[in-house]
Amino acid sequence: SHIMSEFVRMTDTERDQIDQDAQIFMRTCAEAIHQLRTEAHKGVQSTQVKEHRTAVLDFIEDYLKRVCKLYSEQRAIRVKRVIDKKRL
Repeated sequence: SHIMSEFVRMTDTERDQIDQDAQIFMRTCAEAIHQLRTEAHKGVQSTQVKEHRTAVLDFIEDYLKRVCKLYSEQRAIRVKRVIDKKRL
């Protein structure tokens, strides 16, 4: 309890702003990956380089999807808490 008293709790407005910023950031990352994927093979002749770039982009895209899933789960918990609080 002593530790908690030192920290100020976030407001719902601050949480909403973080949610909005996170969604924009995830969308921007997805668009950047898509753009990289379309440009990755331009001018490249080597099959090995193409396969490597594809594998790297697949890994990055998978990582972003896992981050988005984690974010969605955390947001769902927040929404559930708000709903539960309103019921009380």
